[in-house]
Amino acid sequence: MAAKKSYPLRINPEVLAAMQRWADDDLRSVNAQIEFVLRDALVKSGRVKLTQKVITVLEQPESESKKENQE
Repeated sequence: MAAKKSYPLRINPEVLAAMQRWADDDLRSVNAQIEFVLRDALVKSGRVKLTQKVITVLEQPESESKKENQE
């Protein structure tokens, strides 16, 4: 995996404030939110391909599974 590169960003204060609110809603840092938005825009525009989707599967604890099976 390539290391991330730092890049100075000049941004309108109102846009930055909106990104901060959005990042707070999504429990991300502003930097991670900006990267998320950029990556999403690149995928949607066809400039890059989505190479991997992460799927999270929630499993019940074994004790709860046994209770449901007994009922």
